[in-house]
Amino acid sequence: MTRSALAGSLVVLTVLMTLGCGSGRQLQSVTLTPPTADAKNFPNGQIPFVATGTFSKPPSPVNLTSSDIVWCFGDASGNCAGNIAPSVIIDQNGLAYCGPAFVGTATVLAGTQSSMMVNPDGRSQLKVFGSAQVTCP
Repeated sequence: MTRSALAGSLVVLTVLMTLGCGSGRQLQSVTLTPPTADAKNFPNGQIPFVATGTFSKPPSPVNLTSSDIVWCFGDASGNCAGNIAPSVIIDQNGLAYCGPAFVGTATVLAGTQSSMMVNPDGRSQLKVFGSAQVTCP
């Protein structure tokens, strides 16, 4: 095969791979496990959440990672709470625990950020998300 034929083949292969990557596979929903958790039932009050995503095309469902989603606490409408004292603290791996002196129930969220900018008070809206309830003793 000549050098120009090889180069042409590589260009065609690259175009086909690029078209294949744009297959339109979209995240449709996120489910959190466990859906409800009482911190007193977990060692040191630390609750490990797992986010599972359902996509429009296979493979689906799949476990989501911090490169796929963000975690926050907020409300059932997918609004992350922002710059307020957190009732539940959750890291980007889904490990949650109750905030200092908080007693009650809070909502943990995991999802994709919307294209909207974050509000000045730090609140943001998730586009596709799942939620779970945490009870703090």
